[in-house]
Amino acid sequence: MRISVTVGYWSAGPPTGAAEQFAAADQLGIDQIWTAEAYGSDAWTPLAWWGSRTKNVKLGTAISQLSARPPVTLAMTAMTMDHLTAGRVLLGVGTSNPQVVEGWYGQPYPRPLERTREYIEILRKVIARTEPVAYDGKHYQLPFPGGTGLGKPLRSILHPYRTEIPIYLGAEGPKNVALGAEIADGWNAIFFSPKMNDFYADALAEGFARPGARHTADTFDVVGGPLAIIPDDDTGRAADLLRPTLALYIGGMGARGVNFHHEVFVRMGYEAVAKKIQDHYLAGDKKSAIAAVPTEMVEDVALIGPWAKIADEIPRWRQTVLTTFAVQTDPRHLARVVTLLRELFAAVEPSGSWVRSSWYGEYEGGVRAPAVAVRDRRGIAPCRNGRDTP
Repeated sequence: MRISVTVGYWSAGPPTGAAEQFAAADQLGIDQIWTAEAYGSDAWTPLAWWGSRTKNVKLGTAISQLSARPPVTLAMTAMTMDHLTAGRVLLGVGTSNPQVVEGWYGQPYPRPLERTREYIEILRKVIARTEPVAYDGKHYQLPFPGGTGLGKPLRSILHPYRTEIPIYLGAEGPKNVALGAEIADGWNAIFFSPKMNDFYADALAEGFARPGARHTADTFDVVGGPLAIIPDDDTGRAADLLRPTLALYIGGMGARGVNFHHEVFVRMGYEAVAKKIQDHYLAGDKKSAIAAVPTEMVEDVALIGPWAKIADEIPRWRQTVLTTFAVQTDPRHLARVVTLLRELFAAVEPSGSWVRSSWYGEYEGGVRAPAVAVRDRRGIAPCRNGRDTP
């Protein structure tokens, strides 16, 4: 299984330790690093700024919002960055939500799946550069119809470094996940929980089975993992650090009835709790919304608590549809977390069962030698069924 790290979107300023995280990702042989955008900082500028100091790690956007840029503009950005990085770009896209799309970008939101399909089709046409780009869709038209009448199909003057740049779709609902499996090269998951693995496996299988699907389960990359990895001897205290984030997404990231994050937790079995959180949040009582987030909910989507507890729980994430384990942790813990993951991934037996190797007790009080963390810069080969050996 590959390993990725995520540098989230900015709030009042850059995420703490972001530059160090990029450097560490390169040094530790981590496969991917992803940046984000909401309605403030963009995903591409920090990716270029901090990514310019790396040499090996793949650089991705999770996600570049569709409504923020016309598809040709995003293709130009990705092609430019692909040249500058010698082919290390991963192009993550997604629709965001109606509040952001209509309120921030002033763009229409209806029929997001249809718009996503058209958008990605145009991206691929521009990047491939096989012919001048013309497109006649319901949502996008090239050249622009009407106007001066002088517009004509054009082909990029920039020759692509790669005629195909991997495209990842950020998705939460089953229809969008299936769409990603059909038309994209990977899926960026958010709020992934191992208890929902069968649900997502079915959605992916639906997409792979569609005529013209680009991939099968063996070649498609599913990037996801815990919302965060927070080591702390007090599990409740660790959960307290994530309750505000979950309250915000479940309660406030979208209107009542149109909040995709809220729906994820409803499907997870937290309908009553999610409603309570949303009721408090939309009423302006954020403190009560945060207090309503149970520790069990946090543990379903995050790895929190003592190191030994975290090590015990990682296998349930390993034996899912995930092919790239996304790490979000304090940069101070990154090397230790990567070491732990690689040791655990290497401990899977051909039968698919998990074993505790001799290092297990050492995580109670110490860190393995740094050489272990970087012993194989290629990482562990992708495994979907728990039966591959390193």
